[in-house]
Amino acid sequence: MTHSLDASAAIFMAMEAAMSGHYGVHVVSRRVVQPTRTTSETWTLHLTPWDLQMITVDYIQKGVLLPKPPTGGQILVEHLASSLAGALARFYPFAGRLAVDESGGDPETVSTVSVSLRCTGEGAELVRAVAPGVTVADVAESLYVPRVVWSFFPLDGMVGADAVAGARPVLAAQVTELADGVFVAMSLNHGVADGTTFWHLFNTWSEISRSSGVDEATKISTPPPVLERWFPDACSVPVTLPFGKLDDIVRRFECLPVEECFFHFSAESVKHLKATARPRPRPPSPPSSPCSRTCGDLCHAPGASRRSRRQRTRCSSDAGDGSSTSRRPTPATRWCAPQRRLRPARSRRGGWGGRRGC
Repeated sequence: MTHSLDASAAIFMAMEAAMSGHYGVHVVSRRVVQPTRTTSETWTLHLTPWDLQMITVDYIQKGVLLPKPPTGGQILVEHLASSLAGALARFYPFAGRLAVDESGGDPETVSTVSVSLRCTGEGAELVRAVAPGVTVADVAESLYVPRVVWSFFPLDGMVGADAVAGARPVLAAQVTELADGVFVAMSLNHGVADGTTFWHLFNTWSEISRSSGVDEATKISTPPPVLERWFPDACSVPVTLPFGKLDDIVRRFECLPVEECFFHFSAESVKHLKATARPRPRPPSPPSSPCSRTCGDLCHAPGASRRSRRQRTRCSSDAGDGSSTSRRPTPATRWCAPQRRLRPARSRRGGWGGRRGC
């Protein structure tokens, strides 16, 4: 039996209503883009344990800021819709929908929930929006990410499990026309794909678009995706979760408003960071394991995070009179792709079984 998240559906409808005209971004049209090649057969892809960990987090949301093309408006959207259909033919499961099976309810049995991806070919959502009062400089030259940017993403605020509500798509894209540019954004359910797969899809869409929307059968340089999923030997398929309903898995909370920003590191800055990351002489590293750009940057991330949060605080002591100084731990998570560090190195193609983190 398939159920939906009524609460999340109401939340998403409210967000959609608020988005219209929010920060000067107006939605012009919505459409569902189906793969150029469809099949009447429907099959199911079961989610792995690490996939299921990600259905409670936000969608992966990334976008590119481009100069305004000579032919914009509806012509641009039609062209991107055609090339997106070609990309979906290669990433066919992303045109499907999430489904949840809730079993149990009997006091003598344990209630369980299982989530799977139904490869139905229903399509992805493509939104056309306009923001005539926003310029490229407003987005690119600001130190902090302007709030208007969140309105460039079609599924902003949704978590992976929300896709079950109203059969929402696992993939959506939005083309927002600015005063002097275009922002092309994509949102992908983190429960069905990781960041590597996200950019693999984005690059495939981009290459097909640059090729004047050629048919997906035409050979392109971007390799096809690896869609196999891997399960541990002792893992039951489908994976069942000990919850009565999907609502019990998702924990929603109010986040304090924070400022976000992107950092750009020049080649000289990265060279300096690498040098300071290894201030003391160390045994020479193997030629295949140099200090990467990301490694050099991340060596300084924990210290910067602690300083920004002003970790040293004064707190009251129950055991004695006065106060004592303590430090609060700062959790930090960095998702990365270690495949190329393995020997032999694994392919960088977007594999669904390659969930990674540190």
